[in-house]
Formats: sequence, structure tokens, C-alpha cells
Amino acid sequence: MTQQRLDKLTASLTKGKLDAVILNPGPTLKYLTGINFHLMERPVVLFVTPNQEPVLVLPELELPKVDLFSYKIKHFAYNENPDSWDDVFRQAAGALNLDGKQIGVEPRQLRLMEFRHVKAGAPEADYPDATDVLAELRLRKDQDEVKKMRRAVAIAQSALEAVIPQIKIGMTENEIASELVVQLLKHGSESEMPFPPIVCAGPNSANPHASPTDRKIQAGDLLVVDWGATYEGYISDLTRTFAVGEVDDECKKIYELVKQANEAGRNAAKPNVPCADVDKAARDVIEKGGYGKYFTHRTGHGIGMESHEAPYMRGDNMMLLDVGMTFTVEPGIYLTGRNGVRIEDNLVITENGAESLSDMPRELRVIGN
Repeated sequence: MTQQRLDKLTASLTKGKLDAVILNPGPTLKYLTGINFHLMERPVVLFVTPNQEPVLVLPELELPKVDLFSYKIKHFAYNENPDSWDDVFRQAAGALNLDGKQIGVEPRQLRLMEFRHVKAGAPEADYPDATDVLAELRLRKDQDEVKKMRRAVAIAQSALEAVIPQIKIGMTENEIASELVVQLLKHGSESEMPFPPIVCAGPNSANPHASPTDRKIQAGDLLVVDWGATYEGYISDLTRTFAVGEVDDECKKIYELVKQANEAGRNAAKPNVPCADVDKAARDVIEKGGYGKYFTHRTGHGIGMESHEAPYMRGDNMMLLDVGMTFTVEPGIYLTGRNGVRIEDNLVITENGAESLSDMPRELRVIGN
């Protein structure tokens, strides 16, 4: 499998007029190698070119991982003295004759530390953005990848269902989030989760990316839980909103609008439909309901080995959805200082439309009694 992925990347490099691409520890490197390298103070960089064996630069302590590769590579190992590292990178770049060439980089992942060492090895090279080439590599998931994501969704859902009966008025957001982490691990998530769970209530729920606090949940709050699990390197990313005891009529109104918007976005997702249409379908519901200015983010984003990756469900993205693409649909309404609502599901595009991998109830559930 990793050989096929490498072949796909090298073909893409030729098409993209790149002489090489460099990768440091992260989802793309793991996707290509099946090996987990740590992102740490010691640089690890894989050089991939269209017509030569990949070259890996790594610290001596990581040398046992070289034998784990399923395809042939060359490697250059360095010792603990940082002053010697540039020389090793010069050897690696020289082995591939990369100076003066086009070496693609992954800007969201590549750190300045790795870049400086690579540039020391190839000072006359150009370093264009290879985001599109690398995104294309992981854009369409195969059946095995979808199976892992389906399992990650099931783990996340069962974990939250185990937490819900324990939630009581007077518990803090931090206490609920801590219990959710425990249950995620108990139900089978890897310890490296996609992100720390967002558990926020009342005024905090109006902040889409809030962090849990020591605020105690109160009757009348809306409680937003945004969480996920990791299974064999693939993730889920879900959100559900709950009523803590009895909530007011406006809370019920905005919840119903978001639920309808979520359904509209899911229904709009089909092969050959622009991502922008998914965003528009969800956004139109909220705008017609009079709350358009309170929906402050895109409708969704791709998921897979990362919790945010291509494709992005936003109004200007005309990328056409295709079979195997996986992404979220997560409209929301956020009333600053009061309450917020978000409902998020994970979808995969199929031959006939889209399947929601998540099936946790979307009706407003009352908790905390």
C-alpha cells in the first residue's frame, strides 16, 4: 500500500513540475511510510523525487525505523551535535542533486528548523508551496481508510453516550471534558486524539473554539460538545448540543435552525457538486431564519488523518466533490454572551450521494436533571 502511495506522489511531482518534495513528521509522512516519526527537537526529513529512491535524514537514535520501510530508501544519520547537522543535509541533498531545483514544501507542517537545514543543503533551490500536490494525495479515501474512520466515529459516539448520564447541573466544563477523555480511551481511541474536547456551556458555547473552564453548567444553558477519537491514525470530529434542563424559546429556535441547516448541508453533498453548494445549502437555512450574521465560519472541512484538511466546505470553493472524499458538515449559530449551537456530522461521498458516518441523535436532548 505505501509503495502505491509513493508511486502516486512521484507521478504528481512530475505533473506539478517539482523536482522533489520534503516531508517532516506529520500526517503526510505517516501516510507515505506507515511509520510514526516524532516531531521533536531533532529534525527528520524525507526527500522524495520522481526518479530516485527517497532519501531520509534522521538522528542515529531513530535508525531502527529505517528497516520498517516497505520500499527502498537511502538514509543519512546524524549524531547529537547540532553543529554537524547541516553537513548531513548537504550530503542528502547532494545525493539527489537538488541544489538549484524546485523542492516543494508543506507550509502548514514544515518548521523553520527543518527548512533551514534543507536550505543549507540546497541553498540555490526554490521552495514552492506543494500544498495542492500533497492534499491531492490524501483527498480520496479508500475503503480501508473509510472503515477506520467509521470506527473512530463509533468510538467517539459510544464514549459521549457513556458520559451523558453522568452530567449534572453544577458540574464544571472541565469535569465533563475530563470524563469524556477517560471514556474515549476506554472505548478504544488512541491516546493521541484529534484535539482536546471542546465542552462549553452558556456564554462559552457562543465561542466556536472555546476551551473548557471551571464554570459550572446551569439550568437554561446550551452545552456544546465538540469531540473526536483516533483509530489506527484516522480521526472523527463530531459536535452535539444539549439543553441543560429547560431552555428558553430562542435557544429552541436556533437549535432547530441549525438542525435543519445540518440536514440541508448533508443532503446537498453529492458527487460532482461544488463544495460551495454544501456551504450555501446550510447557510441559506440560517440566513432565511434571520440568524445569518451569527453563523461565523465555513460549513465544514475535510477529515482523515487530520482533523482539518481538504476539501473545505466554504462559499468560494468550487472544488467538485468526488467519491471517497470525507468531510464535516457543521453549521452553527453563536449569540455572544448568551448561548451557541453547533451540530456536526462526518460524511463520505459515495457513488449515489453521501453517507453520514455519524448517526448520534440530532434532536435536542435535555440533560443534567
